[in-house]
Amino acid sequence: MEKIKNKKIILASNSPRRRELLRGLEIDFEVKAHPIDETVPADIPADYVAAYLSKLKAESYAEQLAEDEILITSDTVVIQEGHILGKPHSDQEAFDMIKSLSGTTHKVMTAVTIVDKGKRTTLEDETLVTFRFLSEEEIWHYVKNYGPFDKAGGYGIQEWIGFVGVSRIEGSYYTVMGFPVHLIYEELKKW
Repeated sequence: MEKIKNKKIILASNSPRRRELLRGLEIDFEVKAHPIDETVPADIPADYVAAYLSKLKAESYAEQLAEDEILITSDTVVIQEGHILGKPHSDQEAFDMIKSLSGTTHKVMTAVTIVDKGKRTTLEDETLVTFRFLSEEEIWHYVKNYGPFDKAGGYGIQEWIGFVGVSRIEGSYYTVMGFPVHLIYEELKKW
């Protein structure tokens, strides 16, 4: 994709998956990421959390943007029966999350916010993911060998657990990876 109106693209994410996917669009960009407080008010429904956090991340950069810069932020949540499964903090928590997903269908919501000095838009996408029943041995193998601690819901669909466990998806595979590149590409063409 040619340079967008002589603007520089900034990806505000430390996610190696998001960097890989944005590179796949053949867009030149740089990464600038800093930590923010991702506390979500208790009254926000689970389906709106990804958009809330994506916008919050964008707001934390708003004052720093130059006239020639476009910022992209994103957030992904895994929702099971109306509850968000965050990033696990221990092997046991990762195991418990994946076990709860075993043999069920859950929702993955990803939101992306694109901002420059005069314009802001937030895109949202939803994908349903179905896992076959997984044995405890399979779940522990994944937890011990694939470090699921930086992944919403404790799993990466692009890793071993996705290869052996995901039996069906309805929606975009890339939304589950955390970056709906088809929506981002279409939106950036407008800019």
